[in-house]
Amino acid sequence: MFIVLLGPPGAGKGTQAQRIADATKLLHISTGDMFRENVKAGTELGKLANEYMAKGELVPDEVTIGMLLERISRPDAAKGAMFDGFPRNVAQAFALDQALAGKGARIDHALLISVADDELIARLGGRWICRNCGRLYHERNDPPKREGICDACGGELYQREDDRPAVVSARLEKQKPPGALIEHYRQAGVLKEIDGQQPLDAVTRALLEAIT
Repeated sequence: MFIVLLGPPGAGKGTQAQRIADATKLLHISTGDMFRENVKAGTELGKLANEYMAKGELVPDEVTIGMLLERISRPDAAKGAMFDGFPRNVAQAFALDQALAGKGARIDHALLISVADDELIARLGGRWICRNCGRLYHERNDPPKREGICDACGGELYQREDDRPAVVSARLEKQKPPGALIEHYRQAGVLKEIDGQQPLDAVTRALLEAIT
């Protein structure tokens, strides 16, 4: 089973992806983790990606797609995976469709977590990230056990500049899933929309129900 998790920044994709992966035992492929792995390993694609990330720019499609194709070619992806943060546009979606077709597979579910803009701004203002492992926390909805410390690895938590309320609104317009991408999965008959403004556990239940 292959799943795409869609939603704007602050919709809870990272948190929900961790929960779904734990519940289903599916491989969780996060673009952020994929970038960090390639940069740390010093791969050619990692070096290219790092040039863009260091300047705060989006990594080009061809670099991201190259990393993803390599990742799903590994044995641990044979039984399926959940994609978090990919695809970001229709070109990436087509590349993923073609790659999966070559494995005799396809996207089974595209889950769109929907949240109103005013709630997203409130959420992003309280989001913190582990500097070491990348795990996400929220000071209101999902706080760490110890302030400023990651539960998973003990790393330092930090707040990204673009998660501050003053810049969140502009980010939302740039980073929401494009309408054409949502329509791509709607036309494929695999899109399911989930109300992301429910309590955390209720969103998790709705997502799991959508794939069973």
